[in-house]
Amino acid sequence: MSKKSLLARNNDLANTERQLEILSNGIFADGELPTFAKKIKETDQFPLRPKKLEILQINVGYMCNQVCAHCHVDAGPDRKEIMTKETMQQCLDVIKKTGAHTLDLTGGAPEMNPNFRWFVEEAAKVGIKDFIVRSNLTIIRANKKYHDLPEFFKKHNVHVVSSMPHWTRGKTDKQRGDGVFDKSIQALKDLNAVGYGMPESNLRLDLVYNPSGAFLPGDQMALEADFKKALKEDFDIDFHNLFAITNLPISRFLDYLIASENYEDYMYALVDAYNPAAVENVMCTNTLSVSWDGWLYDCDFNQMLNLKVASKVKHISEYNEELLQNRNIIINQHCYGCTAGAGSSCQGVVA
Repeated sequence: MSKKSLLARNNDLANTERQLEILSNGIFADGELPTFAKKIKETDQFPLRPKKLEILQINVGYMCNQVCAHCHVDAGPDRKEIMTKETMQQCLDVIKKTGAHTLDLTGGAPEMNPNFRWFVEEAAKVGIKDFIVRSNLTIIRANKKYHDLPEFFKKHNVHVVSSMPHWTRGKTDKQRGDGVFDKSIQALKDLNAVGYGMPESNLRLDLVYNPSGAFLPGDQMALEADFKKALKEDFDIDFHNLFAITNLPISRFLDYLIASENYEDYMYALVDAYNPAAVENVMCTNTLSVSWDGWLYDCDFNQMLNLKVASKVKHISEYNEELLQNRNIIINQHCYGCTAGAGSSCQGVVA
């Protein structure tokens, strides 16, 4: 590792430790915020335990062509963390023997990993029922080498889940950068052109909505109806479902909350909206998260806080499903984000 890369890595670790300290402290001007552990003990849901593994979520790298204000991965063009082909092969070996029915590829922009297409092609042979790629849309229009992604996705029957902050240019570009809206609209048209998102199509195209500020998302069904109406009327674009995801107070979003002096109010809003029914189906109970370098986490939010699984098995190279199922899920104050209101996961609401 170069001196520059080592310095960047040390800075990332220092920031992670700082954020964990902020989250774990929980003491505010008006008193003490109840710990998430205390909250779920009140309803006899502690310790949180995994159910049957259904989703293997793999982060293939933090490199991205965008730098979004709310990004919990701190992704961007300058990130060099990329999953190697060797680690991908270890993931493939696990996919072949695991009971998971869904493979979920994330980033950054997962398509920017140089071995992305090879990985998709190899993983598609395994017979996963739902093969998800989380795309930021703009990558399809970012460079000529990505223009054929819609056809590539179609060939391998990939379920495309795409981020779309809003149906208007102003709100989208404010959150994600100038020009993002127009590129996203063109990418959606490209996906529609090959059959993605059409009413009777089996080529799944879902959108993801994150709030642009220090507030919780609205009702998912109402948001979906608004998105569908606006995108159809203004651009003749179709998609299947909208997932409304709560921004968790970690990474870049936590830094924003602190800088804007919204952290305390946001945490209290999450606690006030706490829903014990959502705890039952939070994604960490049926999902295992794999980092770009092969380490295992209960979810990708824990991955960003460097909270590895509480198991003797901590790396994909030593995968043992029986041992991993016999673990307690690691929790902290950010878990309030997944249990507020109707609950939140990478697949949208959970309650």
